Amino acid sequence: MAHNPSTDVLVVGAGPVGLSAAAELVRNGVRVRLVDRLPARLPYAKAVGIQPRTLEIWDRMGLVRDVLEAAVPIHGQLTYVNGVEQPKVDLELPPEVPYGFAALPQYETERLLEEYLAGLGTAIERETELLSFRQDADGVSALLRTASGGEEETRVGFLIGCDGAHSAVRKGLGLSFEGGAFPTSYMLADIETDWDLPAGYSVRSLHRAEDGTVDDLLVCVPLPGVNRYRVSMPAPPELVTERPAEDGAAAPGAGGAEPDGIAHGLGGERLPELSQIQAVVDRLAPEPTVLSRMRWSSVFRISHRIVDRYGEGRVFVAGDAAHIHPPTGAQGMNTGIQDACNLAWKLALVLRGSAGSALLTSYDAERRPVGEEVVGRTVRHAAEGVQADPDEPRTLMLREAQLLIDHREGPLATTPYGPSDAPQPGDRAPDCNGLAAPLVTYRMRLLDVLRGCPGHVVMLYLTDPADPAVARASVDLEGARVLGTAVWRVPELRAVAIVAQGIEPLEPGARTARSPLPSPADLSALADLPVPGYLDAAGEFARLYRPQGPTGFVVRPDGQLGARFPLHRTKEALAEYLAALSVPA
Repeated sequence: MAHNPSTDVLVVGAGPVGLSAAAELVRNGVRVRLVDRLPARLPYAKAVGIQPRTLEIWDRMGLVRDVLEAAVPIHGQLTYVNGVEQPKVDLELPPEVPYGFAALPQYETERLLEEYLAGLGTAIERETELLSFRQDADGVSALLRTASGGEEETRVGFLIGCDGAHSAVRKGLGLSFEGGAFPTSYMLADIETDWDLPAGYSVRSLHRAEDGTVDDLLVCVPLPGVNRYRVSMPAPPELVTERPAEDGAAAPGAGGAEPDGIAHGLGGERLPELSQIQAVVDRLAPEPTVLSRMRWSSVFRISHRIVDRYGEGRVFVAGDAAHIHPPTGAQGMNTGIQDACNLAWKLALVLRGSAGSALLTSYDAERRPVGEEVVGRTVRHAAEGVQADPDEPRTLMLREAQLLIDHREGPLATTPYGPSDAPQPGDRAPDCNGLAAPLVTYRMRLLDVLRGCPGHVVMLYLTDPADPAVARASVDLEGARVLGTAVWRVPELRAVAIVAQGIEPLEPGARTARSPLPSPADLSALADLPVPGYLDAAGEFARLYRPQGPTGFVVRPDGQLGARFPLHRTKEALAEYLAALSVPA
């Protein structure tokens, strides 16, 4: 058996989720091996939607600029029912949200993540397949088939399965994967149109029969390029073959039976032709159009399933290996990327000895409820449309953007403090605009402060920099860093101060970009702070975080709040959070 002491974690599957897991682990100092059975990236625009929350994560990683340069914005959706235009849906988010909705072909997302990971010194091992594994109290032994065709057994600390709907890791763990399948198979294609519809809008055109059921459907999602779209529509009978249903009875499908009985993803021996795509467009497009330049096409099948647990012992699953569902709202890939980020920082702490292995149980406790909610919501929306959830538009948009995901009920959420509707432990830490600092001649965002930091950040909100509580809090934090095992065994802990300027917080929707920069005198109070300081020059931090006087906040590595506390209780609050992490105090 080959023993590889240079590997802490083996990641199986180099799609967006596996690449994200590997990147976050390496960024946190973990030694990673990333394998994939395919010889190269697949040239298909499968998962194309990128949510604002994912862009925030990539911002903190330092990847977002490359993504923004490659992607295109999604401004909204044009809807037509039986040829009649419906009210346009604009994807509008509150002004403090730093990024909008975007579209990028999955192979481009994978390319950017692969290049980012290569910049960290880690490459994908292509044509390398996981055959089996076994785990014990000290690690995981994995049997691989390598590109040469030979077999290699390697020893690692942990194993993460990001290997898709037919995951070998999930099967090896014996996890259940309960759910069902949609009876309809769909055609997918990457194609160009010659219509004059506004750029940046998805198109959803459907036909309702007399009984109100939808009997024909066309969905077009913009891609980079002029009038380029990923289109989907029900597949005609000649492309649909018989496959066994999950209960053993015959059911419609495409591409024959899957070995594990799960019908999900691309398949089919017969690929849709341009004429078959054009026929649907002729029936349903809002205006006459001629299709051209079809880059690829396939038949797609949809299941909805979720595992009974996201891992066991030293082995975990993430992304499609853990949950599959309709592509409605572009939730799947983004949910999987957040799975990966949630797990990665926890594994990093455990591998460094900064946290006990009990911390890893919080991965399932926090992420499986998210997966269950996403599966249920996307199934409802696929069957009934977004009107199946009658939330007010702002809430609906924030949920689709994945900005409302919280872990308030999870095991790491510490005692709430302040207004219940303010960001609390477990919630996303909001970004904000209008921060100022010496030497900076533009208005900074909170993401500018957090960017590049792989670990925890403690934010101290100060109403008076001369308050003795500030000095006491800084002593507690510095002691936490210096004393190591005595107080805080998370060496990457960083502390910053956000100082109130003594102005009224801006009203929602106010444009901080037009507010004047503070004078040097306004910034002078930052000079004597014991930690790096930033002035809340626009009052937007105060508006969004709603601190009650001097207040501390712990921001986790995945951008969720870990703790919120009055500043005079800094030491006690950190001890409570450490206890939640199972970190010796």
